[in-house]
Amino acid sequence: MTRYPRDMTGYGAYPPDPQWPGGARIAVQIVLNYEEGGENNVLHGDAASEAFLSEITGAAPWPGQRHWNMESIYEYGSRAGFWRVHRLLGDLPVTVYGVATALARGPEQVAAMKSAGWEIASHGLKWIEHKDMSADEERAQIREAIRLHTEVVGAPPRGWYTGRCSMNTVDLAAAEGEFAYIADSYADDLPYWVEAGGKDQLIVPYTMDCNDMRFAIQAGFTTGDQFERYLKDSFDMLYAEGVAGASKMMSIGLHCRLAGRPGRALALKRALDHMRSHEGVWFATREQIADHWARVHPPQPRLRPSTMEREAFVAAFGGVFEHSPWIAEGAFEMELGPAHDSAAGVHNALARVFRSATEAQRLGVLTAHPDLAGKLAAAGRLTAESTAEQAGAGLDMLTDDERATFTRLNTEYTEKFGFPFIIAVKDHSKASILDAFHRRIRNDRETEFAEACRQVERIAELRLIEKMSS
Repeated sequence: MTRYPRDMTGYGAYPPDPQWPGGARIAVQIVLNYEEGGENNVLHGDAASEAFLSEITGAAPWPGQRHWNMESIYEYGSRAGFWRVHRLLGDLPVTVYGVATALARGPEQVAAMKSAGWEIASHGLKWIEHKDMSADEERAQIREAIRLHTEVVGAPPRGWYTGRCSMNTVDLAAAEGEFAYIADSYADDLPYWVEAGGKDQLIVPYTMDCNDMRFAIQAGFTTGDQFERYLKDSFDMLYAEGVAGASKMMSIGLHCRLAGRPGRALALKRALDHMRSHEGVWFATREQIADHWARVHPPQPRLRPSTMEREAFVAAFGGVFEHSPWIAEGAFEMELGPAHDSAAGVHNALARVFRSATEAQRLGVLTAHPDLAGKLAAAGRLTAESTAEQAGAGLDMLTDDERATFTRLNTEYTEKFGFPFIIAVKDHSKASILDAFHRRIRNDRETEFAEACRQVERIAELRLIEKMSS
């Protein structure tokens, strides 16, 4: 048995309607990362200087040394960049990702954030890598971040974003904090629920593309108009989807030392002016989005086949392919994950086992199916699924002449092919079933065997759709 933990499906082709307030066609969410004073620095007890997200091309950490150029670039963010961005965004709802130690070293900036009514979420204790931390060490850092944030800001954070996270981050943050959301994900255009830290945790995903951090990487933006154009194009695409009834969320990520530079700030202003010129745009903090989502789309209990024990899995799905529990047993041993926690996912796993079986095994599945309107139906000995399916097509209400016709065709078909006539009756009426009977009985055995197998898979698919939606 193998289980694959990543969710490669998400909402799939039919995401939920966010029902944004006021019927908005898009939610625009602006994040300002406040990291200056929380970055790697030997003054902060770190082993080396910072090397991430600056103007210095190819920057590398300096072990055991301070890095004057790097420090002054970060200082620009707190001394000048923050205030430029604050003036630019002061009348908009903004979420600050505040590194706790950086906030503690910026009391005037914190006061300005609070005066503007901005949400101040936690960006961890320090702006450092967490990938090599033990779970205990990272847990301790999360606890201290919450404590210090509460002390500096005056209230505990309701949102969390580590950024430079580990594989343990989301579970630890969910377990340690009473967060309305965690943002350590880039996996969707909408919020979504996960099980983390022993509870249902809302994820409000963040962005790396609509983000000024691309000014600090080689494959990123070099001029303000590139940033502006990308923000506008992203907005226009998401806005058009909203007009078409598929509303989404747009995240914009900013950093004081990057977007706070004059040429970039002006490009940001032009992009925001473009967004403001449209009707039906909800500018919101991440906290507001999280609270709205939790109210409109609370977590729902659902069947999760990938987490079932073997006995429960086989009991639930062993009858999907008629009287063939070995198919469910084989599917259980496959690599299952969140992508299989749906009718399509379970069907794919079961069908793979069926398709890879020997011809003799597949023939056994075919012969396990009952005749349509045959003796077993008359005697009430069909499975519950088969009984309901045949009744849905009216096969339990045949006239004497119709029953005689089905009996004759069943006999001729079985004598010719060695298995009963199989069709997904939910896709048909009584008339179209009879038409298919007359047409398919003229096939050669190879063609009809393949068609019968396809019908078996379709029957299984329809049964799973009903089972997983109930």
